[in-house]
Amino acid sequence: MPINKDRFEELGGGSGEDSPTPGTNAAKILSFLRSHPDKAFTQSEIASETGVKTGSVGPTLVRLRERGRVDHRGKYWRVSDHDEAVSAATGHAAAALAVRETDGERPQMDEWQAHAVDPRNHRDEQKQ
Repeated sequence: MPINKDRFEELGGGSGEDSPTPGTNAAKILSFLRSHPDKAFTQSEIASETGVKTGSVGPTLVRLRERGRVDHRGKYWRVSDHDEAVSAATGHAAAALAVRETDGERPQMDEWQAHAVDPRNHRDEQKQ
């Protein structure tokens, strides 16, 4: 059964939230590459280090590349700089929120939402 656009948006999964599901081949590969951000590996090296079947490594890497998570040059693959930046930003935001919560200061989402701009509406206003 199809769902409407609003329900789809409620499900999340936008940029920054589309991390692979833990335990999947994509999560194993991305975790391994993230732990070695200064190196690039062949598919067989990735398979050997992650335990992901050799036949699954290639298609998984292609999907990760399409999402901007890994880079590919020749026969080598590495975590992308974009992925590293997103991970760092997400970690920073989580740490900042944790500090605010331990200080007893909860984010005021109602106040924030009152001033937030919906990019879909903003795009429509710019066209007019």
